[in-house]
Amino acid sequence: MATFEADKKRREAISRPLMSGDKHEVEFTCHASSMARNVCLAGNFNDWNTSSMPMKKEKDGTWRIKIKLSPGKYEYKYFVDGAWASDLSCSELVPNSFGTANCIISVH
Repeated sequence: MATFEADKKRREAISRPLMSGDKHEVEFTCHASSMARNVCLAGNFNDWNTSSMPMKKEKDGTWRIKIKLSPGKYEYKYFVDGAWASDLSCSELVPNSFGTANCIISVH
C-alpha cells in the first residue's frame, strides 16, 4: 500500500497571510510505492481532472507538484496509476458522493 504525506513546506506556505485576490504557490508532495508509474493531483481547483496536473517523480521516489491557489478551502486527492488515493497526512477530510472522503487544504 502506498504511503502519502504532505510536504512540510506546503503546511508552512498555507499559513502565511495573503492579500485579497493573491494566488499563492502551494506544493503537494506524495510518497507513493516505488512501483508507481503515474501520479496526478486532482481536486475541485481543476474540476477533478485526473490528467491535467501530473506530478514529477524525484530521484528519491517522491512525487511533487507546485500550483497556484487563491485563498480558500479546496478538496483534493491523488490519482495513482488509475486509482484514487488520499493524502494520509491530511488532517481535514470531507465525505464525498462515492462513500469515501476527500482531503481538504485551506489556503489563507
